[in-house]
Amino acid sequence: MLGIIGAMDTEVAKLKEMMEDVKITKAASMEFYEGKLNGAQAVVVRAGVGKVNAACCTQALIDHFPVSCVINTGIAGSLRAEIDIGDVVLATDAIEHDMDVAGLGYAPGIIPDMDVESFAADAKLREIAKESCEKVNPDIHVYEGRVVTGDEFVSSREKKAWLTETFGGYCTEMEGAAIAHAAYLNQIPFLIVRAISDKADDSAQMDYPTFEAKAIEHSVRLIVEMAGRLA
Repeated sequence: MLGIIGAMDTEVAKLKEMMEDVKITKAASMEFYEGKLNGAQAVVVRAGVGKVNAACCTQALIDHFPVSCVINTGIAGSLRAEIDIGDVVLATDAIEHDMDVAGLGYAPGIIPDMDVESFAADAKLREIAKESCEKVNPDIHVYEGRVVTGDEFVSSREKKAWLTETFGGYCTEMEGAAIAHAAYLNQIPFLIVRAISDKADDSAQMDYPTFEAKAIEHSVRLIVEMAGRLA
C-alpha cells in the first residue's frame, strides 16, 4: 500500500478525485482517503503546512495503515538557477535547515544523537519517479538532489543563497524532511517529490499564486503514473 502525503488541499484534491472505492478514516485530526489510485492500493492525506503537522501525519499514516512506502508530493522553491518553474526535483536526501544546535558545537542542520546527518530517500522509488515523470511530463526537466526543509516560507535571494551554500540544496519547502525523519525512524522507504513553483531569486511572492497550479499539475501526473507502476 502506498502512503501519499501532501501539505495543502490543492496538492491532494486531484489525487482524491481520481481514487476509487474510497474509505475515509480520521486520525490526528486528519482525513485519510484509502482506496485505489491507478490500480494501486493507496492512502492519500493532507498533512497541513509545517514540520510538526507533517511528522504527526506521517506517524498516524504508518500507525493506521500497512504502508510499504511514503511518498510526499507538493511544491517547492528552487534553489538553483537551472531549475525552472514547473520542473520537478526528486529528493536524494532531506535535511532540516532550521535545526540549529551551533551552541553545542553542531553544524547547521545536524540533529544531536541521530545516527545520520540527513535522511536518504529510497533509490528505487526515485528511479521509478524519474521514469514516470519523463513519460507524463516530457516538456519539463527532472532533477535529483537534496531537499531542505524548515518552518519558513523562503522568498529572499539572500536566504536561498545561504541554503544552497550551507546545505547544497536543490529546493526548499516546509514538510519534506519532517516526513523523511518520521519515515526513517519507522524504517519505511520514502521519497519526496517537489514541483517548482518559484525561482531562486526574490520572485517567490510574485510567482507563487501564478505558477502553483502548473507545478501541482506536473506532480499529480507523476504520482498517478508512479502509482500505476507500483501497483
